[in-house]
Amino acid sequence: MDITTLIRSIKPLDAKSQKQARIRQDNLTKPKGSLGRLEDLSIQLAGIYRTAAPKITKKAIFTMAADHGVCAEGISAYPPEVTAQMVLNFASGGAAINVLGRHVGADVIVVDMGVASDISWPSSIVSKKVRKGTRNMMREPAMTSSEASDAIMHGAELGINAAENGYDLIGIGDMGIGNTTAASALTAVFTGRPVAEVTGRGTGIDEDGLLKKIKVVEEVINLRRPDPSRPLDVLQRVGGLEIAGMAGVIIGAASRGVPIVLDGFISSSSALIAAGLAPESKSYMIASHRSVEKGHRAILDYLGLEPILDLRMRLGEGTGAALAMNIIEASCKILNEMATFESAGVSQKDGG
Repeated sequence: MDITTLIRSIKPLDAKSQKQARIRQDNLTKPKGSLGRLEDLSIQLAGIYRTAAPKITKKAIFTMAADHGVCAEGISAYPPEVTAQMVLNFASGGAAINVLGRHVGADVIVVDMGVASDISWPSSIVSKKVRKGTRNMMREPAMTSSEASDAIMHGAELGINAAENGYDLIGIGDMGIGNTTAASALTAVFTGRPVAEVTGRGTGIDEDGLLKKIKVVEEVINLRRPDPSRPLDVLQRVGGLEIAGMAGVIIGAASRGVPIVLDGFISSSSALIAAGLAPESKSYMIASHRSVEKGHRAILDYLGLEPILDLRMRLGEGTGAALAMNIIEASCKILNEMATFESAGVSQKDGG
């Protein structure tokens, strides 16, 4: 299996199923369009699942963790060792994503893509470590091209395996101190927006810290000169291992006809990579929420994705994806379980 084969196997959404779903939506006991995004989601899912009666039975969220060498430039409010500490917190079920995963009935799968630690993880942690964190991209490219490719393929394999094990709704989330710096660089490169417009406070840096972070991202882009027409090149120069892994999950899941629920800023930056490599994968993406991170809106606008929620969140981990899953599932139930005007014996408005 290689990435090119996977990309070619991603099918366009099934127009016939979508048309049938739209006809049914328009005949349910409600004014046409009155359920807004719920109707749109159900029609998107009909196209993804290739059936006019889409149903969700098993949900998973991949929380992918890795460290970032650029932390050596002092761009984070937290020390790098927090990444490994949080992975242990995930393993013990004490993090926000664990709580929300349980709440919505989604299995949380934590993956070490590149945590800079020699800790022996509990068996619940999936190890796909490519290397112990990226290199400091102020000094050299974040990773080699082979490391970037390996990380994407590890993610793709996880997405494929999840689909083959019956998961029909997959969310992605992240953990990695310093990863908003990488995401800001990716966002500026792909969207063409000024760095200052897409770089936020991350874990909570002050004004001086923000100005320093913006300067670091600007210098990184000037030094590394990533080419947006070559997504793998951009990832290799200014990306992150967990970002690569999430991009792989998107491509792998889409290749098996499974929708992917994006979380916030970091996971959406991985969607930039996935969409660049596999444009058809964008049809399989669902934006769960809009983060308060400045760059997230730029990514969603660039990809043409409308978020379901806006709760002023900026945690990551997959928390927004978890919360959106119940709404996504509800869209299917509305389509399948709601009565039509004919079956309920309810009169439609004049003219249909």
